[in-house]
Amino acid sequence: MERHIKLPLTEQDIRELHAGDYVYLTGEIYTARDAAHKRMKEALDRKSGLPFEISGSVVYYMGPSPAREGRVIGSAGPTTSSRMDRYVPSLLDLGMKGMIGKGKRSAQVIDAMRRNRCVYFAAVGGAGALLSKCIKKSESVAYEDLGTEAIRKLYVEDFPAIVAIDSEGRDLYASV
Repeated sequence: MERHIKLPLTEQDIRELHAGDYVYLTGEIYTARDAAHKRMKEALDRKSGLPFEISGSVVYYMGPSPAREGRVIGSAGPTTSSRMDRYVPSLLDLGMKGMIGKGKRSAQVIDAMRRNRCVYFAAVGGAGALLSKCIKKSESVAYEDLGTEAIRKLYVEDFPAIVAIDSEGRDLYASV
């Protein structure tokens, strides 16, 4: 099935998405990779707030290359999601509703996804230049000292992805 989804994700969107569905996402998402996830965990351990409202958010595991002249952002392809797996269950428990990346997820992440009713989207690796054309706005939110791994807020239009793992734990990677 193919769906055009306006972000933020609604509970109905999440319920209706199934592993293997093609989606086009429009709205705000955040970027965070390994170093940003580590800092967010440290902030949670200190009982400090996170640099953005995690509840209801979609996080894209991506660190862009520098923007070329006339572009909002450089190449913006997904990074391997499993590198964030040790941090993700606590973020899902705080209300994060979606993740975008590439590759398999751990059993702990899938369990947390089921428990919290959220979804994991896969973006096509190696297509960062094409994906960047869907990014219409980009602003730095936190951890600017991390360079490409800083957290950014993006506005995307018709960002293509595939539901890799749905809220019931159906896993496209396990079934293919």
